Amino acid sequence: MSHDHYLSVGSFLISGTLFLIGLVYLRQWMRVAWLVPGGVKGWRACTFFVGLLLVWVSLGTSLAVLDHRSLTAHMVQHLLLMTVAPPLVLLGAPWKLLPQRPAPGLLEVIARALRSAPLRQLRNTLSHPVVGWLGATAALIVWHLPAVFTVGLTSELWHGIEAASFLAAGILFWWPVVEPSRNSLRMPESSILLYLFLATLPCDILSGFLVFCDRVVYPVYFSSSQPFGLSALEDQQCAGALMWTCVTVVYLIAAAVVTARLLSPHPAKESSTLQIELERSADPLRMGAV
Repeated sequence: MSHDHYLSVGSFLISGTLFLIGLVYLRQWMRVAWLVPGGVKGWRACTFFVGLLLVWVSLGTSLAVLDHRSLTAHMVQHLLLMTVAPPLVLLGAPWKLLPQRPAPGLLEVIARALRSAPLRQLRNTLSHPVVGWLGATAALIVWHLPAVFTVGLTSELWHGIEAASFLAAGILFWWPVVEPSRNSLRMPESSILLYLFLATLPCDILSGFLVFCDRVVYPVYFSSSQPFGLSALEDQQCAGALMWTCVTVVYLIAAAVVTARLLSPHPAKESSTLQIELERSADPLRMGAV
């Protein structure tokens, strides 16, 4: 099967699936966004749709074919699926829009399944920060081993599995960052900064190797015409520099947001503290009344 034919068929299926997901999310958001605890604000819904758009760009456009000819294009696809789109999708909080009351339909079936004990246990396991870090690191290293990389590039089946694993690993990795209160470890929020720092190390090692290596790591690109007028080695160096820069910038932004969240006052804590102080001040009055 040619890559152009794969794009025409695969992009249609991917576009249709993402459109359906977006339509269901929009319908539920318009119906129950303001009824769920904490709500799902408009900016969160926007980030969800931007995340879906980036997934579509990486999988449903010519970028999915271009990565067979250029390592830089492959790196763009990898970064969109694993680093940029997942936190945007998670910020949309789609799990909050699942129906809370019994009602007929597919969404209720999904909601009940997600609340079942086995799936809750599986969710707690998968939301563990160690699982997220190991999953993202394993996906990064394994798929960039030269032999495995060649298989993923020459087989459409394995290329699809590779893209799906990047997206799944990205969601698992970003879950403790976007929703720290919902991970199974209940780790202090300040430890997320260490979590992000440790995640940069495998990316820095791989991107540094691609930038400073004096030979082409993936010979499969020797036989393809470079779309940007670069040599295979220059394309490899560009891909490594892109990965190095993008990961650093995205993780720094995430660390800045977490730091700001740590330094900002917590309304819940303040209200509970105020309630305690009011109860203490009321005690002498009660004793006097007795």
